Amino acid sequence: MPLPRARGTALRQRLAELRGPDVPAKALDARALAALAANPGCERRAILDGAGVNKAALASALGSPSVFGQSQFAFMRGNAFEARVKADGGAELLRLVRDRLDPATEPPTAARVPELSATGPEGRAARTALALREATAAPGAWTLLDHPMLALDVAGSPAFLEPDAVVVHPDGSWTIVEIKSFPMLDGSSDPAKVGAAARQAAVYVLALEQVAARLDPPPGVRHRILLVCPRDFSNLATAAAVDIRKQRAVTARQLARLTRMEDIAGTLPEGTCFSPDLPADRLTAAVESVPATYAPECLSACELAFHCRARSREMGAVTSLGRPVRAELGGLTTVGDVLAAARGDSGDPSDPAVAALRRAAQLRAEALTAAQHHAFAQHTASTQHTASGREATPCR
Repeated sequence: MPLPRARGTALRQRLAELRGPDVPAKALDARALAALAANPGCERRAILDGAGVNKAALASALGSPSVFGQSQFAFMRGNAFEARVKADGGAELLRLVRDRLDPATEPPTAARVPELSATGPEGRAARTALALREATAAPGAWTLLDHPMLALDVAGSPAFLEPDAVVVHPDGSWTIVEIKSFPMLDGSSDPAKVGAAARQAAVYVLALEQVAARLDPPPGVRHRILLVCPRDFSNLATAAAVDIRKQRAVTARQLARLTRMEDIAGTLPEGTCFSPDLPADRLTAAVESVPATYAPECLSACELAFHCRARSREMGAVTSLGRPVRAELGGLTTVGDVLAAARGDSGDPSDPAVAALRRAAQLRAEALTAAQHHAFAQHTASTQHTASGREATPCR
């Protein structure tokens, strides 16, 4: 639900203050949203992304530069492949959509490609919504929206997203198209990359569903998206339909769990600012004023991961060992707490996590004692054997 005008204006002004004077906002894209949804408990990432802070520049200013991101070569290769797929009014792209998702329809001959240019992201989002409404109101033909702009409310702050393409089918339903530069070998791709693309597409589907909900009757938003990739080692396009219902459900649930931006901003000290131009000590204090939830998965999804990992290790937080370990330990949040509970110095014995740690400590102690006895016995036997050998040797 959109924010009231006065409330939304105040929030945008507050986020601009956090970003720094005259610092342009970095757009929150679907890839960042998917990573944010995967770690909804991290208030630090939520407020930094919501304020449009450039986390790569921030990490460098903190002394923990990031290696996360796409190489320039991969970026250029992806743009060239996308341009090839969309050439001739998207004829090849529409053919793939029809073959993989809608084989019962007539082959597309010519598609409508509406103009989506407008001033600012809000204007482009409004123009995209209008083009979708017009295409849905006149079914029977294919419509291709090239790089439309979609708006999605994230923790009380609007995020503007730009999918590669949205296709309106002749029956009026809508499909998200994701174009990636990683290859599809013999009809399959790297599962990790496909999973990342599915999570990214799930964010687009959620945004598209918000647009559809404002129409009467609302058109169908398909939960099978089209993933377009190079075929084998060529530059020719192939595609696969990917069911993203699971990713959509998980992403929607995780985004709903995010603390609202205004609530996080309200807890920050007066004058907090995340501008990379600030002195290192002041910038570090500002970043540390926002709680973070580090996990090893952050290394492949967040530019601040190295900084947060160092802080997590300094604090002895168990989250640095991974989410599965953290989930097993219940209320024990630091390595010190875990060791104290295992030794019996603290912790409730009726707590399953504490009981399991003490049992593990007991078994470890028994194993070490048995190993020491075995080593002592071997050493004694070896000493006796050596001594007896010396006694049996005649003197010369």
